[in-house]
Amino acid sequence: MWTGAEIAEAAEAAENAHTRALRLELDWFARALDRRLAGHFRAEEPAQEGADARVHERPDDDVLSDAPDLPEDSELRRWVDRFALTAAQRVVLALALATHLRPAALDLLFMRNQHLDRGFTEFGGVKAYAHGGFLPTGETAAFLVAGESLPARIALLAWLDGAHPLAEAGYLRVDSPPPGEPRLAGLLLLSDEALQRLCTGDADKPDHSLQFPARRITSPLTWDDLVLTPEVMDEVEQIRAWMRDGGRLMRDWGLARALKPGYRALFHGPPGTGKTLTATLIGQSAGADVYRIDLSMVVSKYIGETEKNLARVFDQAQNRHWVLFFDEADALFGKRGAAQSANDHHANQEIAYLLQRIEDFPGIVILASNLRGNLDEAFSRRFQSMVHFPLPDAEQRLRLWRGMLDERHWSADVDLAVTAQRYALSGGAIANVIRHAALASLRRGRDRISPAELRAGIARELGKEGRTL
Repeated sequence: MWTGAEIAEAAEAAENAHTRALRLELDWFARALDRRLAGHFRAEEPAQEGADARVHERPDDDVLSDAPDLPEDSELRRWVDRFALTAAQRVVLALALATHLRPAALDLLFMRNQHLDRGFTEFGGVKAYAHGGFLPTGETAAFLVAGESLPARIALLAWLDGAHPLAEAGYLRVDSPPPGEPRLAGLLLLSDEALQRLCTGDADKPDHSLQFPARRITSPLTWDDLVLTPEVMDEVEQIRAWMRDGGRLMRDWGLARALKPGYRALFHGPPGTGKTLTATLIGQSAGADVYRIDLSMVVSKYIGETEKNLARVFDQAQNRHWVLFFDEADALFGKRGAAQSANDHHANQEIAYLLQRIEDFPGIVILASNLRGNLDEAFSRRFQSMVHFPLPDAEQRLRLWRGMLDERHWSADVDLAVTAQRYALSGGAIANVIRHAALASLRRGRDRISPAELRAGIARELGKEGRTL
């Protein structure tokens, strides 16, 4: 069995740069909190004759002193440099981190004011419901970095309410306070992504759940496997160019004054023509995760629930390098009509909400629909790209037949060129035919598809669409 010393040695050996940085920062935070509390209670003692009354208007200069020098290869050090964080801003971030990584350090703030038989107003915070610890608010941050200094408190308010980089990145914010309460009464919140990045250096990838109705999609296929017309590929390259250079255009070319952030595209055309694969490859080529929205978990018959479900996705994706993909989008983005009933009014409200969220989203949104005419016209006007995916022609179908299955699995008397010329099938339908024919061949103990098995597979696929050979 391991001894306590051996466990401690193993833990120290496994400590990486991210963990060392967090430990140093949290140790510094604990010292700063101790100094602030000590200074606060000294200030409450009766002032000696001749003492400078203005001391209460200045924060203690040494409270935020001795900020540690962090390991250069740690994520926290990169944040300090990237966001140009001051000591005061670092300690506010450390306060939010302590809630997750060292909650006991905040227990000191549960002290009660003996004169009023309750907690200290200036400490802020609330008691957590589940684990019972101290949850800091903006008021807690103000106590820590400003003390009794009015200028320092105003500076913190300006930072928290302004467009500070941590908020713009979606990492740190003060939640909206309850109605009628002071601005700093809101909880100080660190995002899940921020916690994950600071602990590991990598962003978390949320799992598909009721709280996150979207699933990350990937594909082992490449652009060489995708068969599209030159017109479609040109539109796709336009989207890829925006993902690569859009930020430079908005910033260096000054287009941010005239254009909304983000890019919205509509892929429309028959099923099986490559819409989903194209969206997946667009994201993968740019190193971006592609999340397909699960409409079965988004759409709700209860008023307001659809909007809440979608808000969970948009809120998490707001500042991440994601592609949001709405497949069969006409189920969610259908045409608005005259509001002749409460249900009609509710449906129109949903579409208006979706329109607003998609238009304000700073990333890439791709909608896919079999029929362009099913979508509300208000969406159509706001797409930067509307890409029609037609059924492949004979030449493209031949490339698909040959590309999906190695030639050694085709019988010598199978003529793929004639098959491609004769049967107008989408890429998805061709994949289904090959699957059916290959299974039939294996059931007969062979590893080559015969003409009869190929025809049976085609007949089966055409029958789905009410067609015959």
